[in-house]
Amino acid sequence: MSKNTSHKRLLSSEKKTILVTGANGQLGMTFRKHEKDYQDLNFVFMDAKALDIKNQKAVDRVFEQVKPDYCINCAAYTNVEKAEKEPEKAFLVNAVAVEFLAMACKAQSCILIHISTDYVFDGEKTTPYTTTDTPNPINVYGASKLQGEHNIKKFLSQYFIIRTSWLYSREFGKNFYRTILQKAQTEKELHIVDNQAGCPTDAENLKGYILDLIMNRSDNYGIHHFSDKEVMSWYDFAKLILEENNIQNTILIKNNSYKTKAKRPVYSVLG
Repeated sequence: MSKNTSHKRLLSSEKKTILVTGANGQLGMTFRKHEKDYQDLNFVFMDAKALDIKNQKAVDRVFEQVKPDYCINCAAYTNVEKAEKEPEKAFLVNAVAVEFLAMACKAQSCILIHISTDYVFDGEKTTPYTTTDTPNPINVYGASKLQGEHNIKKFLSQYFIIRTSWLYSREFGKNFYRTILQKAQTEKELHIVDNQAGCPTDAENLKGYILDLIMNRSDNYGIHHFSDKEVMSWYDFAKLILEENNIQNTILIKNNSYKTKAKRPVYSVLG
């Protein structure tokens, strides 16, 4: 749960325009927080109200107006459980809309930076998944994100697909970290699953990795894996959260009997 630092100066003097979609989510807000730290970048932030990425005409219009050099797509349908009940909505945001972004990027010679997930894998391995491992999602959310990856590859050669794991922000959005803190204020016992292994990833660190790619003019296009390095269960993560915030009155109880519609990878560590 350490913090990374980022390069603050471009390797060339030309100012670049960065379009950030899904700008009100936890990652988008993290970029907003650090906008002033990057004077060489011109950020254009758009939330779902400013740009509905499911509307192809709206996407094309924004790209024609903004003419971005990079598009960082932070917009996503991320409710793993709900996706099982409404797969068409998950695929619309995570696959169809991503194709609209890819087509717009191609038309404007824009480099797409797209956030994907460890859930494209089935969790059957016992060693970290690499970028050369074959995806095999076991839930609708993972399948929709994988289709989004395919749609990008169909239209673009200059793209970064960044798969990350168990993303959280201490400050922004709805995520496991903030949910545990909220529940610890009112509940004396928290039942947490202990049968899934992954690497909780701080949005601050993912932000730094992405901006390093831009600031360093990386041409290492393709699929990247980025996560923080500590492998743990959700129970372990909850324990760390309580310790970090000096919360001593809440007891954690391991509970692996939760029944969910969506299957989760037992092991989704990225390498």
